[in-house]
Amino acid sequence: MSSIKSSVSGASVVKDFKQITKVGLSISVVFSSVAGYFLGAEVISATTILLLIVGGYFMVGASNAYNQVIERDLDALMDRTKNRPIPTGRMSVNTAFAIATTFTILGLITLYIINPKTAMYGAISIFLYTSVYTPLKTKTSLAVFVGALPGAIPFMLGWVAARNEFGIEPGTLFAIQFFWQFPHFWSIGWFLHEDYKKGGFHMLPTGKPDKGTAVQIIMYSVWTIIASIIPVFGFTGDLKLSIVGAILVFLLGLVMLSYAFKLFTKRSIKAAKQLMLSSVFYITMLQIIYVADKFLR
Repeated sequence: MSSIKSSVSGASVVKDFKQITKVGLSISVVFSSVAGYFLGAEVISATTILLLIVGGYFMVGASNAYNQVIERDLDALMDRTKNRPIPTGRMSVNTAFAIATTFTILGLITLYIINPKTAMYGAISIFLYTSVYTPLKTKTSLAVFVGALPGAIPFMLGWVAARNEFGIEPGTLFAIQFFWQFPHFWSIGWFLHEDYKKGGFHMLPTGKPDKGTAVQIIMYSVWTIIASIIPVFGFTGDLKLSIVGAILVFLLGLVMLSYAFKLFTKRSIKAAKQLMLSSVFYITMLQIIYVADKFLR
């Protein structure tokens, strides 16, 4: 009987650890970083890739743990977050904070081994996410703009890890992921609007899921597509994109944009969820196309 209890509690601890560090989100961020690394790398280093994966997970995990410590009382109010480890009492604030601090230190050390600039951008990402974006969420919808800054860092971080320098190339990767976050997060804010209201979060640009928000989603979807095909014109340094690659990315963008227009016309939770899924598909496929285009052309 005791062995069954210990295995159940062990499984629970692992589950809580995964929740406090948001493993699913961490994987998507690490994927972006590795894609950026492949784009920037002149010689592929398995060691650097491993360090980037481990360091990236530590940094995202730290940010998420800090976030859940800071928002523990608000998380308890929302259906989406009320079963997280801290609000339910399964994990203490001190334990979560210890995980966040440990992950921060280990993440910075791991990224510093790659090069100092990678560690610096990782540190900036954690600071902006926890100290600026998180507190602003209950005060103004402009928090999404601030949150888009650390959210755009992973794609460019991979390039910086490969080259140890910041220039037009990682700047372009940053711009792509920066603009992309608005249709992505506003669609989430749309279908979770009522739940976010319980926690006092201001996630939508007009404050509600209306035509004004839908128009801005369309506008930022267009900016995302424009930023995504800029490398085909040849003025983004070593970051290049073939005509075939650009056409594929553009067509992907049109799919996402069509769902943005659908949200404008339907203004429904279903349409918002469809846009969110199409945005995830867009950024994932864009990164795959960019990498494949580099090695196949």
